[in-house]
Amino acid sequence: MAGPTTAGEKRKSPAGPPASPASRARRFPRLRFSFRTPRRRGMIITLVIALLAGALGVWALYGSDWLRVTHVRAEGTRVLTPAEVIAAADAPVNTPLVSVDTDAMARRLRARLPRIKSVDVVRSWPHTIDLKVTERTPELLMRSGGKFIEVDVEGVRFATVATAPKGIPLLEMTASDSPSLHRFGTDRLRRAAAGVTAQLPQAVHQAVRKIRVRSYDSLTLELTGGRTVLWGSGERGAEKAKVLVALLKAAGDARHFDVSVPSAPAASGS
Repeated sequence: MAGPTTAGEKRKSPAGPPASPASRARRFPRLRFSFRTPRRRGMIITLVIALLAGALGVWALYGSDWLRVTHVRAEGTRVLTPAEVIAAADAPVNTPLVSVDTDAMARRLRARLPRIKSVDVVRSWPHTIDLKVTERTPELLMRSGGKFIEVDVEGVRFATVATAPKGIPLLEMTASDSPSLHRFGTDRLRRAAAGVTAQLPQAVHQAVRKIRVRSYDSLTLELTGGRTVLWGSGERGAEKAKVLVALLKAAGDARHFDVSVPSAPAASGS
């Protein structure tokens, strides 16, 4: 029988198999600094390069002299001159091209030059602003003293000229006492008259000398040779234009034509 353990004698651990690497890893996890791996280093370098490139780009757009406004061009003008358009645009020369408020420039142009129907303000890198203009086209003229007011197809009065452009009919408004004037307003009556001429074939349009508006339902065209056309309202204009062309061919000697009801047109010689 074994005697008691003597003082100072170490107790031996029971023998067992050695621990496996996997179990040691679970018991004593190793700290890993993932940013030290090549993949992490590459990502960090890429991020730094992207930040530097972004900062350089912002400086180039706003702080450098490379991308500033030095030229302004205008195109599409017919009556206006490019110089007039450029002056009215008042482009912010020598400012960063990226900071130009193109919408504000377009609004400024339309306000200062009513002849402009629409305009595209385009940045043309690296130094230029392009102004692409579409001008209004006169469909009618209104007398104003010794001058003429041009009216476009939308009924907009956009310019006053000293000499009447050739081939543009004169608008005569005689609806001052008509209930139509109070119901529809002058602008709508003027727009209805302009819409009539816009729908006429070129050959007939050239023969129109005057459009008289008595009311919304009473528009009359005066043609060359003392001929008149009772148009009626501005509705069904395309259909009335076709009927009028047929009447002019079929009754070339007539002086009065009525297309107010296009399904029942009429022509007479007196």
